[in-house]
Amino acid sequence: PPTMTCEPPALLWAPLPPPHRLVSLARAWLDEDLPWPDATVGVAGDAPTRAHLLSKGGGGPGGVLAGAPFAEAVFGVSGCRVTWRVPEGGSLPPGRALVAEVEGPAGGVLTGERVALNILGRCSGVASMAARAVGVARGQGWGGVVAGTRKTTPGFRLAEKYALGVGGADPHRGGLGGGLLLLKDNHRALAAGGLEKMVLRVRRAGGFTRRVGVECSNAAEALEAAGAGADIVLLDNLSPQELHSAAAQVKAAHPRVTVEASGGVVLGTLPQFLGPHIDVVSMGCLTHSAPALDFALRVLEP
Repeated sequence: PPTMTCEPPALLWAPLPPPHRLVSLARAWLDEDLPWPDATVGVAGDAPTRAHLLSKGGGGPGGVLAGAPFAEAVFGVSGCRVTWRVPEGGSLPPGRALVAEVEGPAGGVLTGERVALNILGRCSGVASMAARAVGVARGQGWGGVVAGTRKTTPGFRLAEKYALGVGGADPHRGGLGGGLLLLKDNHRALAAGGLEKMVLRVRRAGGFTRRVGVECSNAAEALEAAGAGADIVLLDNLSPQELHSAAAQVKAAHPRVTVEASGGVVLGTLPQFLGPHIDVVSMGCLTHSAPALDFALRVLEP
């Protein structure tokens, strides 16, 4: 596996996968992009080559670099070495700036170029959006958790969840079989015997190490879920007024239950969903609507 020179932040909600998994992902992404043989890479040859990896300022103020370990793994598989000038999680200047230097055979530089740039663009966009959301919450004096959701790009979830952590947000559950067993409205529609029996069955099936959450659309459902033994009550698609009223009722009756707010929350409306009885606000827009930042690679003349 390639030796990583980038230094991810010491504290991340979503840790990096082990090196062999990074390499496996890098190879899969390169295989998707590189039909074989590629005449253009063949023409480039294997002459030693240096290139500058540049950010182009598309993120504006508050841009955050993320995805460096994934991009570095891609270049490592293609035979190149990366020296980072901006650390992972570091602020990106608003204008054009040098982010890293890439060295290796010409063919390897060109092979890894677009895949690595796409990774950095997408991950940095998610991290930047997450950092802005956390900044809004802290600016309002709210100390709860800003989280993502499972609304991620198929095949790229691991990187996007990691990027949420780089931006300071919680990645939320990694998948259906994670540490949280979330009963949504469709589960409830298919289950017989009432909410309490459903929570009990899920808890038995999932084991004592997992938490159980229930998605609720009003205060009555939230109180029922908390009374049935849910660890987390997810108040989904409620207006701010309804949300805070329901959250207050749940906390009054079940103070140890975690109250999560979700459903259509965006940066502009986030302050309306923050309150003393809300523990978590989860935002799908951090991934599904995060604009990718723009990066470029410029080969230097010998």
